[in-house]
Amino acid sequence: MIPRTLRNGVSVAFCEIPVFSADEFRYILSEYISGMCHVSSFFAMPDGDNYTIIAVLSNPDMSTIEVFRTMVGTEYQSLTPAVPELHWFEREIYEQWGIVPAGHPWLKPIRFHENYANPSGQEVIPGVTDYYRIEGAQVHQVAVGPVHAGIIEPGHFRFQCHGETVFHLEIELGYQHRGIERAILRNKARIPFLMQTAAGDTTIGHTSAWAMVMEGLTHTKTAHRADSIRAIALELERLANHVGDLGALGTDIGYLPTSSYNGRIRGDYLNMTAMLCGNRFGRNLVRPGGVLYDMDTDLIEKLRAKLAEIYDDTISSVELLWQTPSVMARFENTGTVSAQAARETGLVGVAARASGICRDVRTDLPFGAYVGHQMNPVTFTSGDVRARAGVRWFEVKNSVKFIQEELEAMAPSGEIMSNPGNVAGDSICIALTEGWRGEICHTAITDSAGALRHYKIVDPSFHNWFGLALALRDQEISDFPLCNKSFNLSYCGHDL
Repeated sequence: MIPRTLRNGVSVAFCEIPVFSADEFRYILSEYISGMCHVSSFFAMPDGDNYTIIAVLSNPDMSTIEVFRTMVGTEYQSLTPAVPELHWFEREIYEQWGIVPAGHPWLKPIRFHENYANPSGQEVIPGVTDYYRIEGAQVHQVAVGPVHAGIIEPGHFRFQCHGETVFHLEIELGYQHRGIERAILRNKARIPFLMQTAAGDTTIGHTSAWAMVMEGLTHTKTAHRADSIRAIALELERLANHVGDLGALGTDIGYLPTSSYNGRIRGDYLNMTAMLCGNRFGRNLVRPGGVLYDMDTDLIEKLRAKLAEIYDDTISSVELLWQTPSVMARFENTGTVSAQAARETGLVGVAARASGICRDVRTDLPFGAYVGHQMNPVTFTSGDVRARAGVRWFEVKNSVKFIQEELEAMAPSGEIMSNPGNVAGDSICIALTEGWRGEICHTAITDSAGALRHYKIVDPSFHNWFGLALALRDQEISDFPLCNKSFNLSYCGHDL
């Protein structure tokens, strides 16, 4: 037996997903991960008196998704020692269902909410704050958060330091659990709103993945025009956030020219999305079957002109970073994550590509308009703040070029919405998109009536928070704000 091979956004009957014994599951997982695959999703769901654990692996060489499962009771042998990128996935399974991965090297819940298997509250697993400690002369702890300055969500950072040098950073999240995944199963009418706010700065990334899942389950083919509009919106989302992050990196080292200019320019890119659909974050644009807003000839021309104007300003502002020696001195060799560490811990998106790992759903598992319009992933090898900033800058250039070409090819009018049919029963569909932070994975499983039986979302932040912890090792603690911003991960996207 081998895993079931799926295409991005294409559904199959759930019974076609093979069930392996524990030993077979472990062997196949290790073999595929030691090749070119990486874990896109790994989760448990109730199945009779036991649980099914489902592994979803991306295979970029074949542009496919490999899916397989195993049955467990309340305990199984941890897979993390053999496959380190499962570290947080197994902790999440333990937290959600009380299934113990025996032998896990660092077993504690990653959030603060009740066990799903005990909804009435009996024998729940509470949030655990027994932090890892390093003992030794002059070793001390520094605690930051969970309450932060400004309006960001709560998160706790516990540093183990010797003087100013950080030996270890432990990150504790999940102080405001919203229960998005469970709410999706309870209230069908609220699903569009929930998807749009899974990670509020990644509205297009998450709603596109959800739309692809539902289109797969209903065997709906979207119009080329709708795919193009979705891709334009996704790249505008990338532009706004990358440009904002490059400015914020300037802020964290006290370099105000790029900081102040990019704050305004980020708003200009957001306003382009508002020109498209009336909302700066792209709310109410993407729906299963297509998009709700079209572009006429006048709007196409306005967007082209506006993009050229804003991009000229972007170049003038961002080039200041690379031309300033004091900026480069702070960026280079700060917060380094090696290629080996990035691969072993399963980093995705900007963080992975900055360490030389070429992972990009737009090319590995192309979807929508990207099928016929190939992107060119940008990678660096140094894995430091400079590399993460550099990846963002080259992706800005690629996104501008992509949007220009899509607008140039856009016809004056056309179909933008297909009517989805009935949802297939007892089926599974997996859809991946490349959000501005990295890979987004949505998995939907239906029951015999076509209702959602299980829905799993993996935001890129879930893969990458541990990468931030690695970036701080052997760094000065004063480098934390700069390293943190160079990843710029989502609290709420991690906690669904």
